[in-house]
Amino acid sequence: MTAYIIGAYEHHTRHAPDTPLARLHAECARGALADCGLSKNDIDAYYCAGDVPGWEMAGVGPFSIIEYMGLNLRHLDTTESWGSSYINHVAHAVDSIEAGRCSVALITLAGRPRSAKLATGTLAHGQGSAPESVFEAPYGPTVANVYAMCAARHMYQYGTTSEQLAWIKVAASHHAQWNPNAMLKEVVTVEQVLASPMIADPLHRLDCCVISDGGGALIVANEEIARASGRPLVALRGAGFAPKHLDGGRVDITYSGAKWSGARAFEQARVTPSDIKYASVYDSFTITVLIQLEDLGFCEKGQGGRFVADGNLISGVGKLPFNTDGGGLCNNHPSNRGGMTKVIEAVRQLRGEAHPKVQVSNCDLAIAHGTGGHLGARHGSATVILERV
Repeated sequence: MTAYIIGAYEHHTRHAPDTPLARLHAECARGALADCGLSKNDIDAYYCAGDVPGWEMAGVGPFSIIEYMGLNLRHLDTTESWGSSYINHVAHAVDSIEAGRCSVALITLAGRPRSAKLATGTLAHGQGSAPESVFEAPYGPTVANVYAMCAARHMYQYGTTSEQLAWIKVAASHHAQWNPNAMLKEVVTVEQVLASPMIADPLHRLDCCVISDGGGALIVANEEIARASGRPLVALRGAGFAPKHLDGGRVDITYSGAKWSGARAFEQARVTPSDIKYASVYDSFTITVLIQLEDLGFCEKGQGGRFVADGNLISGVGKLPFNTDGGGLCNNHPSNRGGMTKVIEAVRQLRGEAHPKVQVSNCDLAIAHGTGGHLGARHGSATVILERV
């Protein structure tokens, strides 16, 4: 038995101050179902993570949201790996369908951090009851300065420059200009990125992702239902997941878990990075993209700066088109979790449904990768390689 992604939907909103979180999840689910011509009664499996409302209430959120959406299920998966969760969910859904545990799987993401007035990079790191918090919290780590440490170390160790990082934002902006829903549609230059305010040295404001409300959803179905839908079929060729932590202080923050998750995905798919036509890569910060591209094998470690420079990530210009919807840097970063939108844009590219100005010619093989957690500390990396059938 084979499973395919047949439904994909990205919510149009980027600001939903008056929309309850549960409704955003339901609207995303409805959009993905409409995309493939199914109804909620066809769904017998649901995949979600910590962004569902009620998660903080002793973990009952998943049960609350399936009741809210009126789902009757055979299978439920609540794997939580932050921004990489939804990439994991694709692999888990395919496995479950092929094992006969379900036939049609729904995956949703939704969030409202913009309505909650969350400021860029200020979310506290290392708080709460985690065993490391007593050692880290006194130093006041936030998301932005933890990622800034990765950038500073990469610059020191490999000679990476702020100008090279800026090219990642420039590429994203070239793509976002064609996305009517993108938060930041203006094309920017390297000079404009470097002139933007410093958030955490060496990361400027334009090195940081947007903060948005919204969400997205995917439908994965077995072969019989997928072919009957009449929608273009997107198959999973390979998948990998790997956690990375500080290993008791024996850590190198210039690489991520993508070093292992990517290798596993490529091995399973029996392809190499040179075969990939399009890359969806989690872009919470510009440094996130650079490090992950190295770890996924698109260039040697330490050569990421040269690889991303001079428009190499711009569709129609460079060798590796990336995040052609504008990504988290310009388009959308719902719930501060980027994995869902990475899969959605990869599906668009494989279907030939991306905007004509950014559609990759003959796009038959794509990679979607996400890192959930914090790049400079502990996180989980998930990779899927997808193919147009």
